[in-house]
Amino acid sequence: MGFKTGDFPPVDLETFLDKPLMERTKTLALHWVEYGFGTPKMIHVTYLVKIVVLWLVAGFSLATWTSGVGPAWDVSGWWAEPVVWQKMVAWTMFLEALGIAGSWGPLAGKFRPMTGGVLFYARPGTIRLRPWKAVPGTNGDTRTLFDVAVYLGFLGALLALVVLPGRVTDSLAKALPGNESGLVSPTVSLVALALLVVLGLRDKTAFLTARAEQYGPALLFFGTLGFVDMIVAAKLLIVVVWMGAGVSKLGHHFTNVVPPMLSNSPCLPFLGFKRSLYRNFPQDLRPSWIASGFAHVGGTVVELVLPLVLLLSTNRTITLLAVTGMVVFHFFIIGAFALAVPQEWNLQFAFTTVVLFAGFPAGEGYGVGDMSSPLLLAALVAGLLFFPVLGNLRPDLVSFLPSMRQYAGNWASATWAFAPGAEEKLNTLAHRPTKNQVDQLQAMGYPLPVAEVTMQQTLGWRTMHSQGRGLFSVLLSRVPDIESRTVREAEFACNSLLGFNFGDGHLHDEDLLKALQKRIGFEPGEFLVVWVESQPIHRRTQEWKLVDVATGVVERGTWDVEECVRTQPWLPDGPVTLTSTWTREKDGALPWVSGPARTQTKTPA
Repeated sequence: MGFKTGDFPPVDLETFLDKPLMERTKTLALHWVEYGFGTPKMIHVTYLVKIVVLWLVAGFSLATWTSGVGPAWDVSGWWAEPVVWQKMVAWTMFLEALGIAGSWGPLAGKFRPMTGGVLFYARPGTIRLRPWKAVPGTNGDTRTLFDVAVYLGFLGALLALVVLPGRVTDSLAKALPGNESGLVSPTVSLVALALLVVLGLRDKTAFLTARAEQYGPALLFFGTLGFVDMIVAAKLLIVVVWMGAGVSKLGHHFTNVVPPMLSNSPCLPFLGFKRSLYRNFPQDLRPSWIASGFAHVGGTVVELVLPLVLLLSTNRTITLLAVTGMVVFHFFIIGAFALAVPQEWNLQFAFTTVVLFAGFPAGEGYGVGDMSSPLLLAALVAGLLFFPVLGNLRPDLVSFLPSMRQYAGNWASATWAFAPGAEEKLNTLAHRPTKNQVDQLQAMGYPLPVAEVTMQQTLGWRTMHSQGRGLFSVLLSRVPDIESRTVREAEFACNSLLGFNFGDGHLHDEDLLKALQKRIGFEPGEFLVVWVESQPIHRRTQEWKLVDVATGVVERGTWDVEECVRTQPWLPDGPVTLTSTWTREKDGALPWVSGPARTQTKTPA
């Protein structure tokens, strides 16, 4: 790919969009193997400039200047100052909550504007989705002035943590005599946390945007714990994040994530290497042994072993080697430019690794045995493990982010299918600060066929993941007129409606569909959705449902995950086995089909 010119799929724009759906996805998947999204390198440079200007320069300048430990370029003078680390946690969370860190820009499907976040969350009337209906005071699906005030107050509290000077506490003075920069205000930390809780109970989108599952516990530790307890608790937090992700990579999904992720990396320009990630390009796009090595040696083993070494080691050399390993791990992810683009998150975790484990090693009074109370240690471990355990057993109750299953491939996902002209109705949505992505691209000067192929590349990308084969199997076997419909990848489509996407299908589940239907009023059959829940850790299957947005769920069923990973992305043997567990219409008849639809499909042996 060039600096300004991308690698567009080699298709005939006059005929390509008329080809069958799976033929198109095969062409786009094969192109993805070698070029990923084909994004011009200028876009990647834009991300790097954003990181340098906003996170590195602005963040560390504010953190050091307001702490009296500057200048920012004198790293040796402040890298182990706890208040600088605390302020960088708050600053990173601020950038995330504002919508200019993760899930930002073209790689996340945001073309014009490149930012979601604040454009939605600070605007009354936009769609608000609550996480749990049982919580009183959270009714409705419209963002109110109260929601906006809570969100802006939360941003203000985070900024206050960054700019207000630290203060020396008794616990800090005891642990670090002579430290004059202090720690961030416990009161402001708790105010920020309280606003975050209120925000999260009313608005799961803004809550997840702020990466609250990562930084929310840190705010609690800043506000309630003494210095040594805070450092050890922060170590436990980051170890749970790493190891939770490591455990989630043990299933069948993650190996399928690595090849398309690395194929999209601008740091790996060698076509031969990218092809080697697949068993036999172009005939067989299942992961090769090389991809499995990257996935489970460079990923799973690293995230399960090195965190334990960091937490328990009292040997300085071993600790520093493990620190180096985790820093390299996070920089590798940054270089991959995953479509959620969590660059600031990875930088913050790399910085946190150095500060916590190299700056405050376990052998110097900052180990798990140095906490002030065994009861406190037990409570912290139980609290940090609660949502990961619950989310792995009941993924329907917890987003994959608090479940600590980041980028493991085991996602709730969906595919949308519109009847001709129905997608345009989304542009009539009131208070929406964006348009459909195809319309965003056209507004930037791209012809309609180019805009269409650009967005259909995400369909090819989805089929390269395990759940994609299941989603498309449902479309092919349950929607006879699928070839006349416009098919969209829901992860990208929903961010133009909500301002955020991060691979979590809970952001575009039935709650979003009901909110859209209430505002727009689709006709039966105009807007169909195939939606699938994450795989529970103790089951072999995933549960899917077919939804007519106008009338509700039409059918529920399951598919076997192992079967999905055995087949090719373009389903050459037909749909995978779909077991129907519930059908709304008698005899399996669907409301938009004159005859009965198949309730089960068998893949040939």
